[in-house]
Amino acid sequence: MSRARIVCLVSLWSLLCAGGGGIEVAAANTATGASEELGAGHRRMLQRLEEIATESLERSPFVGRWPIADLRVELEAIPEGAPDLKRWMIHKLLGKHELRLGNEQRAIENYETAYRLLDVFGDKIPREEAITAVYDLGVAHLRRAETRNCVERRSADSCIFPIRSGGVFVEKDGSRKAVRYFTEVLKSTPPRVRLHVKAKWLLNIAYMTLGEYPADVPEAYRIDPVVFAADEAFPRFTDIAPRLGLDSFDLAGGAVAEDFDGNGFLDIMVSTSNPAGQLRYYRNNGDGTFTERTDPAGLTGLVGGLNLIHADYDNDGNTDVLVLRGAWNRERGRQPNSLIRNLGDGTFRDVTFESGLGEVHYPTQTAAWADYDHDGNLDLYIGNEASPEVPAPCQLFRNKGDGTFEDVASTAGVQNNRFSKAVVWGDYDGDRFPDLYVSNMGHPNRLYHNNGDGTFTDVAPALGVSRPLSSFPAWFWDFDNDGALDLFVAGYGGVGRPTDLADVAAGYLGLPPGVELDHLYRGDGRGGFANVAEQQGLTLVTLPMGSNFGDLDNDGYPDFYLGTGYPFYEGVMPNVMYRNRGGTGFADITTSGGFGQLHKGHGVAFADLDNDGDQDVFEQLGGAFPGDAYGNALLENPGMGHRWIKLELVGTRSNRSGIGARIRVDIVEDGKRRSIYKHVNSGGSFGANPLRQEIGLGRAEKIETVEVYWPTSDLTQGFRDVALDQLIEATEGRDTYKQLPLERIFFD
Repeated sequence: MSRARIVCLVSLWSLLCAGGGGIEVAAANTATGASEELGAGHRRMLQRLEEIATESLERSPFVGRWPIADLRVELEAIPEGAPDLKRWMIHKLLGKHELRLGNEQRAIENYETAYRLLDVFGDKIPREEAITAVYDLGVAHLRRAETRNCVERRSADSCIFPIRSGGVFVEKDGSRKAVRYFTEVLKSTPPRVRLHVKAKWLLNIAYMTLGEYPADVPEAYRIDPVVFAADEAFPRFTDIAPRLGLDSFDLAGGAVAEDFDGNGFLDIMVSTSNPAGQLRYYRNNGDGTFTERTDPAGLTGLVGGLNLIHADYDNDGNTDVLVLRGAWNRERGRQPNSLIRNLGDGTFRDVTFESGLGEVHYPTQTAAWADYDHDGNLDLYIGNEASPEVPAPCQLFRNKGDGTFEDVASTAGVQNNRFSKAVVWGDYDGDRFPDLYVSNMGHPNRLYHNNGDGTFTDVAPALGVSRPLSSFPAWFWDFDNDGALDLFVAGYGGVGRPTDLADVAAGYLGLPPGVELDHLYRGDGRGGFANVAEQQGLTLVTLPMGSNFGDLDNDGYPDFYLGTGYPFYEGVMPNVMYRNRGGTGFADITTSGGFGQLHKGHGVAFADLDNDGDQDVFEQLGGAFPGDAYGNALLENPGMGHRWIKLELVGTRSNRSGIGARIRVDIVEDGKRRSIYKHVNSGGSFGANPLRQEIGLGRAEKIETVEVYWPTSDLTQGFRDVALDQLIEATEGRDTYKQLPLERIFFD
């Protein structure tokens, strides 16, 4: 069974794969869910999304089938037996596009035809192009092997880097052929050439899939296992998503962990960039199981979306969700986002058009909530992708408090007009007003200082936080627990050239990376920053997309997970987990902890899904092309034995979600006092942690004080002698807290 066929079976992509009548079926299904109760705006959104799915099937650069049809016409026009060099090129291109759509056998047939034609036209084809054709054939065989083993025979160890016994492939033919072609490339290229470096990396992975690494890898091409070793030992996390039915098989998308129905258990919502792929809602039943309730929740027909963020935008006590669409699609990315209101009865309604968020559409995948003007209502900043084809200013939607928004980006001075890939809020200088960081691809980043009067000033150049020049995810956090916000900005590209697998492999091979690395800016709390990434041990090229931070071992210092990759099929690289060594540096624990998923990583959420006190890690996996889909992962935390506290904040004068509030927990640990700081948000820019704050306390013997500061009301609350290992509710303005029930779940 091909990867594309599996996609057809598990998502609305099946309606498109079906051809002629597929769209009509989709319309019938969505019409059933779009009852009168959903409202005209919801029905309008369903209709528009159906139109986008239909258009995308034909012309989208990611899921469209148009290149194949056009190439086949060209191929058929060449007379049989004609010594036409064009035949070689068309077969090579057909191989690429068939592979992208998941038609792996047809892709390999075309690549192999092109390979055989090298004997005919070899002297007429530039040497680099000819060798690249051999490399592409090796990639195609490796990816088909991955489909037959990691997809069709998925286990907890499938495609976890470095591949160990339980992940060794059962069907080995594809990997054997990949070894053959990668070896041919390596024999034909000098060691420092980028194609050689990539082929060497993939050759070693192919041998891993066969269970023959490192012993059988030719010495000249062997990568020493030492370079893959973790910086330190760490308990291994196990992927239990397939067992719980959370492994929806889709393309790149977002992920949110949140208690949407208020039953005390964290649910999961995921999206996919597949324009016909269904938004999915998994309810945590509180008994170790999840139930998909997409249709009963009124979400059927809400399709597409590369990212999700959540917040209680209308202060009604129910957490709402924003779906972001159109990223990377330039002009075709002019798609409406979806503001999905949680009605509090287990159902949701799309209110995009009624709320004023649907008037203008730009390509985007990033947004963030904050109450920038301290009126008690959450405002929304959407980072759009401006390009020569699409002038796309970013949007700052001021919440008017009546369920509607108005775009004030122009008067506020935050339009950016660059290709933005991450937007995050944080009060970096401690003046109570949230500031805004915008990560841009191919342009300097912005740090918009909130002037407190409805306007902002870009201070990034003055504060030295404009780089990396090509960057992607970003977040504000306090990584060293000094009470001052720090800033992480992930590099995602070279200066003047695209970054690819060669740069990632170079880091492991000890070669110069040649690109900008991730930046970690330590804040001083007064408005100053210093890049400390290198001294903190962040020296690998990682190419992160979806990512987030949390506290794996509950020591009170945030760790972070990078979902890595890029759209092309050669982008086989491990996702990367870093453990925080008490604010003194980060240890790469990818291989010791079992975090090295080789599939493209997107939305990441750190969340205690089983209420046992430690954070599990959910990751939405999958690439941009239909043939690069994969099932999501839930990495269960085995537990470290450390203490913890959870806070549910309820704003009264401030926004109900408590976004922007600051928490300080003073503990006694090993007879000494120390403080742990947390700024309330949903984590990073691509993936969303629960707004219930989960705070690790290390080996705490007691909590002396829990302090909550509410910037909107300028109020500080303090609670003394709070018991360890519990969930409490702190309401703005109340002198006492409330203990909430927290029922332990056993997934087994």
